[in-house]
Amino acid sequence: MEISVASVTVSVAVVVVSWWVWRTLQRVWLKPKMLESYLRRQGLAGTPYTPLVGDLKRNFSMLAEARSKPINLTDDITPRIVPYPLQMLKTHGRTFFTWFGPIPTITIMDPEQIKEVFNKVYDFQKAHTFPLGRLIAAGLVSYDGDKWTKHRRIINPAFHLEKIKNMVPAFHQSCSEIVGEWDKLVTDKQSSCEVDIWPWLVSMTADVISRTAFGSSYKEGQRIFELQAELAQLIIQAFRKAIIPGYRYFPTKGNRRMKAAAREIKFILRGIVNKRLRAREAGEAPSDDLLGILLESNLGQTKGNGMSTEELMEECKLFYFAGQETTTVLLVWTMVLLSQHQDWQARAREEVKQVFGDKEPDAEGLNQLKVVSKPNQKPSSDVSSFVALKLKI
Repeated sequence: MEISVASVTVSVAVVVVSWWVWRTLQRVWLKPKMLESYLRRQGLAGTPYTPLVGDLKRNFSMLAEARSKPINLTDDITPRIVPYPLQMLKTHGRTFFTWFGPIPTITIMDPEQIKEVFNKVYDFQKAHTFPLGRLIAAGLVSYDGDKWTKHRRIINPAFHLEKIKNMVPAFHQSCSEIVGEWDKLVTDKQSSCEVDIWPWLVSMTADVISRTAFGSSYKEGQRIFELQAELAQLIIQAFRKAIIPGYRYFPTKGNRRMKAAAREIKFILRGIVNKRLRAREAGEAPSDDLLGILLESNLGQTKGNGMSTEELMEECKLFYFAGQETTTVLLVWTMVLLSQHQDWQARAREEVKQVFGDKEPDAEGLNQLKVVSKPNQKPSSDVSSFVALKLKI
């Protein structure tokens, strides 16, 4: 019996299509429904699964609505920042599950349960739900088990108190440059003026991290920050379309730009790392910046227990991305609170004058500042905290 090439081709195509349909059905319906049933049998409450999107659409729409309304400085910010989790908290209590697309996410608010999760890193592993996020940075935050332990051990020396103290001059230089620019604005106006400080503080924190991470190569570090900021915006846009299966593989303008930016970051970082390694081989003393400390710590490990160049680069990217915006937000919030509580502003200013006078700030003097370091006296905002545990599929 003869079998034609056409019939074989059709048969193979049918098998491939059937396999793809089965895998898709399993991913977007069968497995999520099975997990939902399992969670409910465990006594957990949560939203019913919606194919593909889960709770993403509800989350985005509530967030957009909340942020479209004005907010006063004295308002509770929780409904504006996490409106959907807050609604779930009110509806289902302190433990519930929601859906990150087809992936169930359990939110817990019991301190003992949170402590157990953080302590049992081998039992509660990280779920890697959005691969595009790794374009910005992977590193320690994305590792589990032995790999996490190894990287944590190598990175620890970079955050030793004595090393941090050595970075104070870099902090002071970056802050002085920004304040100097603000002085010029006031001088030019010949009176007081209104300044949008957010872009200035974004620039300042990027400059601080560039100097402390890469030392003399901080200008290249600033380019890394610009690329990571661009990547973050592109990933947020892609995240909204993540419900489309395989969207991240489509050759869209945004996807192509993300890959190009990620390649440029790697190229810059590899150049900086290789330059340091060549300098070390030439007998130059190691630098006291983050990269220099990481390289020395890594080279001090026994064979097979160190990080690769790629892994070193990821840790630098993570330090950069995690530290920049968080610091900027903290500075803005500090200024907001000091403007609301001007008696504390006056007390803080007077203390700084007493401790430093006309001297430049140093680590020893900073340790003497007490006014804004007493938790029971600082103005605060009661913001609910949520710890999400994503079930690993």
